[in-house]
Amino acid sequence: MGRPVAAALALLALAAVAGCGGGPGVAAGASVDVYVGAALCPGARDALSRRQGTAGDVEVRALCLRPAVAPGGKTIDLATQGANARRATEDSTSVAFIEAQGKAGEFAKPIVEEAGIAFVEAGSGDAAMGRVLRAIHEAGSSGSLREKVREALE
Repeated sequence: MGRPVAAALALLALAAVAGCGGGPGVAAGASVDVYVGAALCPGARDALSRRQGTAGDVEVRALCLRPAVAPGGKTIDLATQGANARRATEDSTSVAFIEAQGKAGEFAKPIVEEAGIAFVEAGSGDAAMGRVLRAIHEAGSSGSLREKVREALE
């Protein structure tokens, strides 16, 4: 690998760390992810769209999760919900996990919280995303964005 390529890769890695949940600060234009349960995703995306996908200087993406609850809410696919929670924990840019009230959320919550990610249980994706966007905006640019968002939403 040539020096220009190695230097470019190093700069990309540095930029990713600066914008993620665990770095020392948040760079302007950083991108973060909010994982959203399937039932709440349309409302969360509407809230995000009204804000043009940003909270302050941070670009926010809503990542819709696979449905883990069967229609009627009686049966939960724990393997799917576990995979949904792990997906969020493996993403260094994730700052929140929004899930509908109920047993699926109860299953995902300890997994997500163990990774230091804010868990928001809600009846409305729109309202929950609004809370997350406010927390991101108010977090400022110093310290861990993931930690500040989690503290603001506790």
